[in-house]
Amino acid sequence: MNYSNKPIIKYIPDFLDYCEIEKGLSDNTQKNYSRYLKKFTDWLLLTEKKDLLPHQLTPEIVWDYRLYLARYKDEKNKPLSKLTQNYYLIALRALLSFFTDKDIISLPADKIKLSKDAQKEKTIKFLTLEQIEKLLLAPNTENITGLRDRAILESLFSTGLRIAELVALNKEQFKNLENKEDLELSIIGKGNHPRTVYFSKRALDWVKKYLKTRGDDEKALFINYRSKTASEARLTPRSIERIVKKYATIANIPFFTTPHTLRHSYATDLLGKGVDLRTIQEFLGHRNIATTQIYTHVTNKRLRDVHRQFHSGKDIKN
Repeated sequence: MNYSNKPIIKYIPDFLDYCEIEKGLSDNTQKNYSRYLKKFTDWLLLTEKKDLLPHQLTPEIVWDYRLYLARYKDEKNKPLSKLTQNYYLIALRALLSFFTDKDIISLPADKIKLSKDAQKEKTIKFLTLEQIEKLLLAPNTENITGLRDRAILESLFSTGLRIAELVALNKEQFKNLENKEDLELSIIGKGNHPRTVYFSKRALDWVKKYLKTRGDDEKALFINYRSKTASEARLTPRSIERIVKKYATIANIPFFTTPHTLRHSYATDLLGKGVDLRTIQEFLGHRNIATTQIYTHVTNKRLRDVHRQFHSGKDIKN
């Protein structure tokens, strides 16, 4: 371990390169770290600490930064939520872990504690199976666009794919499906980590029907029929979001419905049917079991409601 004479601010580009090359983090994660750390560097400039060295970062300085985050208000006079404050602190902890990995003396990452109240703010929104069915039945499969959209919705709910993972699928991954009842597919997920996702018979049947309409040479599995060039053919994440919103409106289901809602619904359905948390972690591609544990809050509430309904004690005579 050694002391560095290079200010923390000037280490930010090195840290982002480290995230890309050594940690293999996704572009989105790198962008988020960059954005969250900008808040920290802006605060260092604001408080005249632009030359602060890694080993000079103390718990007292971190505390002052936390106070700044807690009292910060945006242009609409709206404060940062506890959850958002945690995101800024997580980025700072990642930077400190980078210092440790590079043998640069600094404050240990575990000295920065996250707010325990933040998890309470993070509510999981999911659909019931009845709402899922309404959504899946919403597209008009008599035309090619509706058939494509049905295949998209079925795939999202069957696999729990993230939206970026869905749009990255290619036709060649679905070759020789004639005699297959379901499909195990290896994908590269968030952070370039491989995992296996599973297409049910129902989902795969709709993908098969959709592929029968494709006589083009496009590489992407899901394409925009209105694209003018090959580079524009693959549906974008924004396009998938619009598709899901469109059918959520048609099906008259909750307005909050997004592609990620289907991922939440997938996980919640599995957990509600008794699948253990570790298995769901594998299905979702979470690196940390703590990320998957957010779904237990939903299940716990369901159990409480069932207990109240069927075991309240109201039928026992005094």
